[in-house]
Amino acid sequence: QVQLVESGGGLVQAGGSLRLSCAASGRTFSRYGMAWFRQAPGKERDFVAAITLSGSSTNYADSVKGRFTISRDNAKNTMYLQMNSLKFEDTAVYYCAADQTPYRLSWAPGEYEYWGQGTQVTVSS
Repeated sequence: QVQLVESGGGLVQAGGSLRLSCAASGRTFSRYGMAWFRQAPGKERDFVAAITLSGSSTNYADSVKGRFTISRDNAKNTMYLQMNSLKFEDTAVYYCAADQTPYRLSWAPGEYEYWGQGTQVTVSS
């Protein structure tokens, strides 16, 4: 089992940058595939990016390709999401999630077993 805690959210102007972190407890972080999802008010939870357990492969939603970068540091039990060129439509609560199938890079929220509590990202236009 793994516990996940997100941080780094906040208010930023359009065109700005933020870096989110997801800190994992336990010694098994490196066994999980990891991902970021986001949920805007009144909308479903959407896939943002995923990374395999070693970090060798990644997957991105089309809406964030070229602007966001997912990465992880298994020695620090932490995953990151660097968000550049932020847009108003990036405003959402951002969640990190862990998948016991570490190479899946799934887009489906239902395939992730563990979730953090979320961190709010607000982009002002």
